[in-house]
Amino acid sequence: MKPKVLVLKADGTNRDAEMAYAFKAAGGDPEVVHVNLLRSGQRKMKDYQVLALPGGFAYGDDIVSGKILAIELTAFLGNGMRQFIERKDTVILGVCNGFQVLVRTGLLPFRKVGEMDVTLTNNDSGHFECRWIKVKLNEKNNSPFFAGLDNQIIWLPVAHGEGKFLTDEKTLKKVEENNLVAFRYVNEKGQPTQKYPDNPNGALNAIVGITDTTGRILGMMPHPECFVRIEQHPNWRRGSVEKPQGLPLFENIVRFVKEAKW
Repeated sequence: MKPKVLVLKADGTNRDAEMAYAFKAAGGDPEVVHVNLLRSGQRKMKDYQVLALPGGFAYGDDIVSGKILAIELTAFLGNGMRQFIERKDTVILGVCNGFQVLVRTGLLPFRKVGEMDVTLTNNDSGHFECRWIKVKLNEKNNSPFFAGLDNQIIWLPVAHGEGKFLTDEKTLKKVEENNLVAFRYVNEKGQPTQKYPDNPNGALNAIVGITDTTGRILGMMPHPECFVRIEQHPNWRRGSVEKPQGLPLFENIVRFVKEAKW
């Protein structure tokens, strides 16, 4: 049976189709659902195994990026969301704007709904960054989503104005000590970097994305859903890329949900 994937959409979301396609290509059963359908009860979070928060500009990123959708999830859907994350067969993936939503709900990094410990703020460059960048897995992270991704530099596109991972020194130390960092921006040698443009936003410790302590909630700024076909890479005709490097993440998520015991 294919895992059911809730691709959550709000006004201004624009990567929902790509997210749904990626999960379908990986063997999932995605459905794009507007947040109003959850609020009205026409759709229920409990009927799904994966909650996917795609990129875009939910509600135009008014106030700050992801804030309004985060408030909706905590204020109106908080109980359902808490029940969802307490199950053992569920997964949450937030990409770009979805990552911003997850940190503003408090789900990342410490699963404290309604409490923010980290943020994603304005790029150091002072402008929107849209480019392909290189990332590398933090092999100490225990998430089941990263099988086969170690020891390789992964190319993924970014498209954001508020992608800088920022927090206080104490929290940053806790994130690092608990191995919650998922990926880091790296240079041509595969080394973590603070230098622009390899690190497109100035993220602390070159942090691209993080998980919670269970490894089942993942947020990241680059768009793996935009590289699940070779043809999505800008140099695909030149034969410089052998396989779509975003697809394995979705395949691992689908495999985990299928094998989960509940």
